[in-house]
Amino acid sequence: MTHAFNPPDPAVQPPALTPTYRSTRLRAPLHTPLSMEHGPGEIAGPRFGQNVIGPLDDDLMLNHARPGHSALGERILVHGHLMDEVARPVAGALIEVWQANAAGRYRHARDGYLAPLDPDFGGCGRCMTDAQGAFAFRTIRPGPYPWPNGGNDWRPAHIHFSVFGDGFAQRLITQMYFQGDPHISLCPIVGAVPDSAAVERLTARLDMDATVPMDLRAWRFDIVLRGRRQTPFENRMEGA
Repeated sequence: MTHAFNPPDPAVQPPALTPTYRSTRLRAPLHTPLSMEHGPGEIAGPRFGQNVIGPLDDDLMLNHARPGHSALGERILVHGHLMDEVARPVAGALIEVWQANAAGRYRHARDGYLAPLDPDFGGCGRCMTDAQGAFAFRTIRPGPYPWPNGGNDWRPAHIHFSVFGDGFAQRLITQMYFQGDPHISLCPIVGAVPDSAAVERLTARLDMDATVPMDLRAWRFDIVLRGRRQTPFENRMEGA
C-alpha cells in the first residue's frame, strides 16, 4: 500500500458528541479536530496476527469451554467479506470480536447486570481474512442487556469488531447488529449514526444458504474500510 486512504464520510459517521448517549458528553473533544496528511506510519502498517491464530480462536462456542462442554445459547455462524474503499478484498487482515453471552452478560468485573455468567463462554475470539477477504467464526447469539444511560435503556444484541486492514488509517472498531431486533431503533448508541443506510450496513442479514441444518443459523456481515461506504465506527473515528 503506497497511497493515502480516502477519508470517511462524516455525514454517515456518528458525531463525537451525542447528548442522548450520555458518556459522550464527557469524552467528546472540546476543540475542532485537526486534519493531517497520512504518513508511512498510517499507510504502511502495522499488521498483526499472521502467526498467532490458535485452532479454536474462531470458535467462541468452544475456545473457553471445559472439555466436553460448549457455550449455552443459540449457535450461529457469522461470516462476510472485508473490503477496502473501492471494494477490493482485504486479505490477511486480523479481525477480533467480543460479545456478551446468551443471557446478555459480559465476563467483566464491572458488568453489573443480574443475568448469569456461562462458565463455558469467554466472549472473545479472532480470525483472519483469506485471499478473497472472506472471514467466518462460530459463536452463540448474544442477548440484549440494560445499561446505565440514565433511563430504561437496553442495548440490542450485538458483536463488537476490531479490524486491522493494510494500514493503521484503516483501523475500524464497530458493532454488528442482527436483522429484525426491535432494540436497534430504540438504542441511543445506534441512534447516534445519522444515516439510516449506514445503520443498515451495521445490521447482519440472515443467510439461510450458509445455515447448517440441525446445527446453526448463519448471519452475513460485510465490512468496508475507509471511503464513502465505510462501515460506521462504534463511537468515534480513528486515523481520520
